[in-house]
Amino acid sequence: MVASNGKAAILRTERGLTILGTRITLYDVMDYVTAQYPPKFIQGLFDLTEEQVNAALAYIETNRAEVEAEYQQVLKESEELQKYYEEQNRELVARIAAQPPKSGTEAAWEKLRAAKAKRESTV
Repeated sequence: MVASNGKAAILRTERGLTILGTRITLYDVMDYVTAQYPPKFIQGLFDLTEEQVNAALAYIETNRAEVEAEYQQVLKESEELQKYYEEQNRELVARIAAQPPKSGTEAAWEKLRAAKAKRESTV
């Protein structure tokens, strides 16, 4: 993809399709495009220039089928990794959760429990 200044704006790196000068992939942007966030929000969220966000959105629009297919693959791989690490760490998480709070933090934990209970009762 070529920007208005004649330089490439979207590059394929080892991380996938990436906005030039950033570590932000088009798959990161796709999360917000599919949720129909406005371009200004996406620009501010990722601290992009107007040219960068416009180049990313134009590339997505022009190559929608290719980007969508890669995005779906990224989502699938991300979900598989999350499941893998949850399984790998299940025992560790359970062990940590079963430990009593550190000495001196009981009041803070009680305050958190009360706030959580209050929040859940209003929902």
